[in-house]
Amino acid sequence: MHWRRRDSARFRFVGRELDCSTGVIRLSYELDEIALTERFELPGAPLNWPERRNQAIENALDLLHWSAGVSYWKAGCPGELSFADRAPDPWQADWLDCLWREGLAEFAWCNQLDVATWPRFEGREQPRAQVSALDLPRRALLPMGGGKDSLVALERLRAADEEITTAQVGNARLITEVAARAGAPHLVVRRRVDPLLGDLNRLGAFNGHVPITAINSAVLVILALVGDFNRVVFANERSADEQTLVDEQGRAVNHQFSKSLVFERRFDAWIKRYVAADLEVFSILRRDRELAICREFAGLEQYHDVFSSCNRNFHLDGRSSARWCGGCPKCHFVFLALAPFLSPQRLERIFGRDLLADSGQSDGFGRLLALDGVKPFECVGEAVEARSALAALGRQPLWRDHAVVRALLLRLEGLDVPAIDELCRPGGDHLIPDDLLAHA
Repeated sequence: MHWRRRDSARFRFVGRELDCSTGVIRLSYELDEIALTERFELPGAPLNWPERRNQAIENALDLLHWSAGVSYWKAGCPGELSFADRAPDPWQADWLDCLWREGLAEFAWCNQLDVATWPRFEGREQPRAQVSALDLPRRALLPMGGGKDSLVALERLRAADEEITTAQVGNARLITEVAARAGAPHLVVRRRVDPLLGDLNRLGAFNGHVPITAINSAVLVILALVGDFNRVVFANERSADEQTLVDEQGRAVNHQFSKSLVFERRFDAWIKRYVAADLEVFSILRRDRELAICREFAGLEQYHDVFSSCNRNFHLDGRSSARWCGGCPKCHFVFLALAPFLSPQRLERIFGRDLLADSGQSDGFGRLLALDGVKPFECVGEAVEARSALAALGRQPLWRDHAVVRALLLRLEGLDVPAIDELCRPGGDHLIPDDLLAHA
């Protein structure tokens, strides 16, 4: 393959198909005449569904096909986008422009690219069929990530007497282990990225973060349609709305864009406009910050020995470390946010060591405070939450003499830091249905 990033010129959406007999979804693309195919395998094949859902599934396949294309287009960021078959209408084109620019904002910043120069989707005017209710049965599909958020969401749904099935996208063994402990029926959607993408990377392709939650959300909508679920219930919290940094042009860059309320609203609008009037997509944690979720999770002791939020567990080639690496921003934030609600001994049992007792970890924890206005590029809570948790530890006899706590408290001098109870109050906009608000 003789491909050079600097010569990349064209990207084409070739087609997509769902094979009912095998449950395999194939998404086909071309980058500079190089054929690329991504595959997802839905469980439960052979698949059967009422004929009246056909159009909804076709439209959901469009959403997945066009969203997942970011993983391949970004290899060369070519200036020409085209469609061999189905193409977006003007509303969908605007939607995709937003997803690709906001969802790839971190990728652009890290690679010193200007999103303003990227090609825009051109919508084709075309008739749109009226979307109706599909009479989907009352069942909730809950994406399981293996961390505290999805487990808190699961227990809230249980308290509301929802019929729940958990699901994961990908083969991460840790998620399967956590789902087994949770005890609900569990579905696995297998994913296979085209191996040629690895070859392109070795030839110098651009690399970096993509809006993976948007891609996973799209495939879970298809799973809901073929599997008889009327709700896809996410576990994305209010803290995901905070930007990671502001770039030189004054534009917000949010590592968690596809977990934000802005994206959730846009995603819901697509579903209601093109898929099904009675398919609900929302986050049951949307009103809560990370600290509130950690306070709730501290009481779910049945999961403390199996969960993990460390992303070292979720590489495409499988787990690459113990449940907690102990050195990444996710490990630091979860440890810090749980500490006000758990003893050092209990956290040491979870993580394998006491991270706040290690003075060498001070800089890593310090970055969570974002005193320079920049957070780590990770799914971590708001800077004010990290500051509040640290200040609370400084008042607790069990924690205040830990090396990291002592060192970082000095950095908070002169700052107005709100109390944890204030940050743990639910609030803000959300899409949670009225019947679940009492459990959200």
